[in-house]
Amino acid sequence: MAGEMGKYIYMVYRTLSYGLSPLLYLHVQCRRLQGLEHPLRWRERFGRPSLPRPSGPLVWFHAVSLGEGMAAIPIIKHCIQQRPDLTILMTTTTNSAFNVIKDRLPLGVIYQFAPLDTPAAMDAFLGYWDPSAIFLIESELWPNLVLGASKKGIVVALLNARMSSKSFKLWSAPIALPLISLMLSRFSLIAPISTIEAIQFQLLQARPFTINFAGDLKYAVGHAEASEQESAIMEDLQLQLANRPVWMAASIHKGEEEVMLGVHKVLVKIYSNMLTIIVPRHPEEGRQIAIEVRKEGLNVVLRSSGEKILPSTNVYVVDTLGELSFLYRLAPIAVIGGSFLPGLAGHNISEAAAAGCAVLTGHHVGHFSHMVLEMQRSNPLSVMKVSGKLELVEALKELFSNAEVLEARRMAAKQAFFALSSGIITNFWNLIDLHVFRKAF
Repeated sequence: MAGEMGKYIYMVYRTLSYGLSPLLYLHVQCRRLQGLEHPLRWRERFGRPSLPRPSGPLVWFHAVSLGEGMAAIPIIKHCIQQRPDLTILMTTTTNSAFNVIKDRLPLGVIYQFAPLDTPAAMDAFLGYWDPSAIFLIESELWPNLVLGASKKGIVVALLNARMSSKSFKLWSAPIALPLISLMLSRFSLIAPISTIEAIQFQLLQARPFTINFAGDLKYAVGHAEASEQESAIMEDLQLQLANRPVWMAASIHKGEEEVMLGVHKVLVKIYSNMLTIIVPRHPEEGRQIAIEVRKEGLNVVLRSSGEKILPSTNVYVVDTLGELSFLYRLAPIAVIGGSFLPGLAGHNISEAAAAGCAVLTGHHVGHFSHMVLEMQRSNPLSVMKVSGKLELVEALKELFSNAEVLEARRMAAKQAFFALSSGIITNFWNLIDLHVFRKAF
């Protein structure tokens, strides 16, 4: 009965998504004019390919944006090593992801923008690329994608599976539960990031034998090595920062810059040559942050300007994409944003830990709470949670004034990262080989 209800709700969804297709076309055109869609490759969003499909078996990895896409790259590289006979297709949704990931993918990987979840776009995409297996990263649960692939006999897996409390509540509603239950029944593998997610997927009626743990792919991102160009940039920046107290506020959301600037104003009275590096979550907000910094009478340099950091520079605003993982190596202390205001849900702390930073975060860490807890269990000194400006000021004072405490925090973060990241890719590969490739080929 529940299965029939799920099929009925899916037919309603499919009909609605078909009817809304003209509006979605106009929506994409508006986004293109705003610079939010690729000016030349926007047709890919409607399932129209821009590259030829090679002959032979092909597998498709899909991630919505930059963070999820970067998490997929290590497993893609491993897949190429283990199965060089396969063609890899990678898709993301956002321009920001495209601009960074296109230069980081291994040679031979085909990169396209993901199709919208309309019947025409998804059917055209699946029909043209004809993947043998699909790997969705984190929370990309789209009915036309999942059920369309299943109808074609394509094996589907959900890697690094997560679900926010808001999404869980929505999918648990009586009207949505039969649909998500139908969709989850089509997965051959669901690899959740934590026990909480595993329980949520079971409550949404995923088949228990498809749920298997492998760890969190975002730990694998920390193992990425800097390119020659990135290393040269880093060396140059390290010379500009020589002998200065430095701390970084990373992945800062709108409103959090006020907290970080407030902290800077207190600390600079004690450490007059201190430099604060602010990395906004959305680079386009960098210029507005710079304006606010100047209003406070502080000297600021925008990374996008190409200007040097001078001894007189107080704040360095990194308004670029894709550089955070290697910029962490410039600062001994990293404060991870997206966690200091209600309604936010944290960000990946493992990259800062891998770089050997002392890691601090606010309390609003959302679905990254499992990562914070895992690292603290591995080493209690690895991550410090602070409740706001005053606690952050006191924590930074201690780290700047006590070299032993700073070094202990840095070592703890790095040790916890390596303990938790060890074997992640092997774990995922074993599950993929067993639950996906043995069915697909």
